[in-house]
Amino acid sequence: MAEGTKPKGGRSAQLERTGLRHGWTTGACATAATTAAYTALLTGQFPDPVTITLPKGQRPAFALAAEELADGRAMAAVVKDAGDDPDVTHGALVRATVRHGGPGTGVVFRAGPGVGTVTRPGLPLPVGEPAINPVPRQMMREHIAEVARAHGGTADVEVEVSVDGGEEIARSTWNPRLGILGGLSILGTTGIVVPYSCSAWIDSIRRGVDVARAAGRTHVAGCTGSTSEKVAVAVHGLPEDALLDMGDFAGAVLKYLRRHPVPRLTIAGGFAKLSKLAAGHLDLHSSRSQVDKGFLAELARHGGADDELAAAVAGANTGLEAVQLCAARGVPLGDLVAAAARTTALGVLREAPVAVDVICVDRAGTIVGRVEPAAYG
Repeated sequence: MAEGTKPKGGRSAQLERTGLRHGWTTGACATAATTAAYTALLTGQFPDPVTITLPKGQRPAFALAAEELADGRAMAAVVKDAGDDPDVTHGALVRATVRHGGPGTGVVFRAGPGVGTVTRPGLPLPVGEPAINPVPRQMMREHIAEVARAHGGTADVEVEVSVDGGEEIARSTWNPRLGILGGLSILGTTGIVVPYSCSAWIDSIRRGVDVARAAGRTHVAGCTGSTSEKVAVAVHGLPEDALLDMGDFAGAVLKYLRRHPVPRLTIAGGFAKLSKLAAGHLDLHSSRSQVDKGFLAELARHGGADDELAAAVAGANTGLEAVQLCAARGVPLGDLVAAAARTTALGVLREAPVAVDVICVDRAGTIVGRVEPAAYG
C-alpha cells in the first residue's frame, strides 16, 4: 500500500478482498435482453453486445446468445453468468420477447416458459403476477423508456420473460414452497451476484472490522444486503468504512467483535433473515436455516396476539406475511423479532463492550421492526 493511502472499507472493498469473480442477476440479464429486443423492434437491428445501467451506476455489456425479429415482436436472449457463485441459474438462457402494447398501457410483464407465477400472499408481488421482482421491473421500465426516447417509441409494450429449463431449475429452489409455481423468479436488487464462499467472505468481514477499528470508528453496521445497508446509512449516517457486508454470516461478525470490540453495532437486515437470528441461528443462509413460523407465532402471543392471529402467523406463507398480519392487528412482531435478535447477538458477544441495536426491513427498505441499543447483562 502506498504511503499515505488509507485502507478501503465497506461493501465494495469486501467484495474485492474475497478475490472471487462477481456475476449478474437474472434481473440484469432480463433487462439486457429486453433492451436489445425493444431496440430491434423499433430499429430492426439488435445491439450486440447490449449495455445497460445497473442501480448503482455500473454499465456492463452483455453478448446476445439468441435473437429473433418477426412481425410485431422481437426476442433477445442472454446467458446468465453467476461468476464464482454456485448459483443454480448459472448458465441459464434468459429470454425477453417484446411486443407493442396499446396506447397508454405502459409496460406490461408476462411470465413466459420457465418463469413462475405468484400464487400465495406474503411476497413483494400480488397473487397472479409474474415472479419478476420489483427492482428488475423498474430496471426494465427505465431501459424501455430510454430506448423509446432514442428511437421514437411510445414505451407501451408487453414484455414476456422466459428462462429455458426454468421450471426444472426451480425445483432446486424454495419457489414451490413459497407458492411461486411454473418456474424461477427474476431477481436482483443491485444487478450483481455476490459470490458465496464461506471462508473468503468471513475473512472479508474480519478485515472490514479491522479497517473500521483502524479508522477509529466507534459504530459499525452489519447488514444482510444492499437494501438494509442503505437503511443503516440513512438512519445512522455511517461512513463507508463503518459498513460490514455481513450477508448470511451473523455469527462471524459477532464472534470477531467479541475479540475485537467496537462500542456500537447496528444489525440491519430483512425481516425473514433476522427472524432466524432471533430464533438463535447464526448462519442465515436459506440452505442452513429457515424461518420458524411457530417461533414467530409464540413471539406474537407475547406481543398480545390472540389464538386466531397466532394460528395465522404459524400458517403464514412468508415472514413478511406474518409481520403484515400482526401489523394489521396492532401486534409489533417486527419489534419483537428485533429484540429477540438483539438478545441472540448479545449472547454471542458475551461480556464484550459492544452495545447492539437492530433494524428489520422489508424488501422495499421500509423499517418493520426496530430496537434501541443495549449491552450485555
